Amino acid sequence: MRYDVAGVINEDQGFDEGATLNQAELRQMAEVRIKDAKVLLDGGPGDAVECALKSCLLARMIHTAWVFEEKWQARECLTHDFEELVRLAGLIPELNARQAASAAAAAPGGPRGGAFTTNWGLAIQWKVESRYLAKTEAEARALYDAITNLPDGVLEWIRNFW
Repeated sequence: MRYDVAGVINEDQGFDEGATLNQAELRQMAEVRIKDAKVLLDGGPGDAVECALKSCLLARMIHTAWVFEEKWQARECLTHDFEELVRLAGLIPELNARQAASAAAAAPGGPRGGAFTTNWGLAIQWKVESRYLAKTEAEARALYDAITNLPDGVLEWIRNFW
């Protein structure tokens, strides 16, 4: 099954307007982006999270047919905002539960809210414009680590829902 994702995956990500991608292709893009990010250590990790969340959004469409049940605007999917993509994918309860578990498992003297909550907080600071901003290697590595950390990385959590 293929979906028209014009504007969702668009020219600034290397695709022409009107490109079509399926869920498996978005998953693959997420995996490729995170590997690219390890080499580039720039905006790539954020791109990987965006692709992964958009795969979750497609999974929700496929498994629940919510697009036929709810009045919604397809343009809402044309966002790069992680929190909005989590909402659109129906993952707010899961995110809240993961953050609560992270806080409960927080080591004494460790990050407040636990490792996952810290990692999520760092990841949501990424914006599409971040690709073009200069970063120190330490900043780039911190974002990469927040996204790829096992078991508390953002991408590891997202993989549960795509």
